[in-house]
Formats: sequence, structure tokens, C-alpha cells
Amino acid sequence: MRISGLKLLAFAAAVTCLAFASVGWGQTTDVYRLNYFANNGVAGVPTATVRIDNPGVTGGTLCSLIYVFNWDQQMAECCGCKNTPNGLRTLDVFADLTDNPLTGRIPTEGVIKIVSAKNNGCNAAANVSPTPNLREWATHVQAVRVGTATTYPITETEFTDSVLGATELANLQAQCGFIGILGSGQGVCTCGRGDSTH
Repeated sequence: MRISGLKLLAFAAAVTCLAFASVGWGQTTDVYRLNYFANNGVAGVPTATVRIDNPGVTGGTLCSLIYVFNWDQQMAECCGCKNTPNGLRTLDVFADLTDNPLTGRIPTEGVIKIVSAKNNGCNAAANVSPTPNLREWATHVQAVRVGTATTYPITETEFTDSVLGATELANLQAQCGFIGILGSGQGVCTCGRGDSTH
């Protein structure tokens, strides 16, 4: 009876370890970055920018798969852009990432998510293979009230690293795929300037 109890305890411990280990399965680090945008498209206000660099650690071209969300959590646009080693790509948040939204309504604030991925033709909707090492920064248009006037100073931050789980990656690809099917060209962002074309 004691041996059975030990076997049962060992089995329970093994199942518990596997359960906790499976939480880590399907998650990739150093591939998923997030940032925000605000005061987008306000008349007379400078536009924000996103800069993406491939530091060349992987030795080849990577894709920056970009997913832009409105403040209400709806994907507005998505696209994939090539990033060659040591190349710098610069995107205008208004002109490249938000002026062609799926719904036709340009978001004034929201979230930009970027997945660093192996070159699959830079298709943000399918066959994404997360591969580290892109680096991204964004400028932000802040609204500051001074007396009765509002000024719009610019700040800059690096994108924040997050863990990319299998479910989140599947959701990003599926939503981007729906944009491709339903949008008739709406909801597709552009890749800005610099680096190589597209």
C-alpha cells in the first residue's frame, strides 16, 4: 500500500510539473513588442513615427509583422515589412499605419504590436515563424494643457518586450487574415521608407 501511495505521489508530481511546463510551451521571447500612439491625426500637430532596426544578429532579413489596434481593441490595420541586417525602417504612424483602417475611421489613439519573424514573404496573416531580434522605437505626440492652450510635445520610447503566446499569435494572424478577406484593400498598412522596399 505504501508503494502505491509513493507511485501516486510521484505521478501527481510529474503531472503537475508537466502542467506548469506546458504553460511555457508555445511562448516565444524577444520577438513581440508593444507601444502606443495618441493624438493621431490632430490638425496642426506633428505625426508620430516608428523606427525599426534589424541589428543583424540572425544574419539575414527579418520581417516586422505590424498589427495596429484602435483604442477599442479592434484591429485597424496590419502588414509585414522586410528589415535587412543593419537597415533602418521609418514609418509614419498617420500615413503608414493608420490612414487606411478597415472601418474607414482613422484611430486617434491605440496600440501597435510588432512581431519579429523569419522571412515568409512578410505575410502578417499566415505562416508566421517568430524569430528574435528586431528593435523598435516610437515617438509620441503628448497633449499638455498650459493655461487655456494645449501644446503637443514629442517624446520617444523603445517598444516594450512582451511574451508571445501561441494563442495571441494565432489571434493576430486570424484577425489580419480577416482584414485581407473583408477589407478590399482597407486595413492594410504600408512600410514607410528606408531599408529595402516593402
